Amino acid sequence: MNGTDATERVIDVDGTAVRCQVAGPEDGQPLVLLHGGGMDAAAVSWGEVFPALADEYRLYAPDWPGYGESDPVPAGVTPHVDYYIDVLDELLSTLELVQATLIGISKGGGAALGYTLEQPARVARLALVDSYGLGGEVPGGKTGAAYVKAPKLLEATWWAMKRSRGVTKGAVENVTHPDSDIESLVEDAYAAVQRPNAGDAYRRFQRAEVGWSQLRTNYADRMSDLPVPTLFVHGEDDELIPVEQSKRAADAAPVADLFTLHECGHWVPRECPEAFVSRLEAWLER
Repeated sequence: MNGTDATERVIDVDGTAVRCQVAGPEDGQPLVLLHGGGMDAAAVSWGEVFPALADEYRLYAPDWPGYGESDPVPAGVTPHVDYYIDVLDELLSTLELVQATLIGISKGGGAALGYTLEQPARVARLALVDSYGLGGEVPGGKTGAAYVKAPKLLEATWWAMKRSRGVTKGAVENVTHPDSDIESLVEDAYAAVQRPNAGDAYRRFQRAEVGWSQLRTNYADRMSDLPVPTLFVHGEDDELIPVEQSKRAADAAPVADLFTLHECGHWVPRECPEAFVSRLEAWLER
């Protein structure tokens, strides 16, 4: 991670090597940072905020199977949210984290939320950043569903991103605010799509999660059962996951705070890193 003396742990999850970056004081409050899907990886979503958080907190930032430096998702395995919940459970057990704060963005937020509902005793606090799993609406409606269900089109999109920085930049622009400084994010995303099997896990995730009329994973009706203090963070101009989903969830959750960022899209830790770290730290120290 940028500017930190992180060490790498390689954790075996049912034969899949999952790589996790670890940094910060050993006696610091443990934070587990869970990245999203698509062009993402631990270093992509968390690279800008990792150094600031590592001064005080014990950080664990894994690459999900199929992303970053971790092994691919095994053939025959369906990488839906439940799969990533199981991976997270194995990671926390192997890392001997009896209880930790989970911080997840997008798909990582959906896995963190699902895990918290299943294993509340293992989670101290939960922070969800532009999180998946807070609503059932398919992004883009029927058109978005049709795109996901056209495998050749999905493969062509990843083929184009792998071969063109400009195409990758366009993909990043689709999920960020027009005024955000995304040049370093584009470089990191372009590097992420160059790895072998890039896009395979995400395409399989999309096919598993996206139906014609609704998403497979939707915890919206379980927010009143959320058992731990939760911080909902959302870019006000997120066109992938509407900010209204976090607002509704925060209203329904028993103990929750909501932090929205003006002129910010889906990739909050990269578009607004300083504001994100400041608000997160204030919440963690309450």
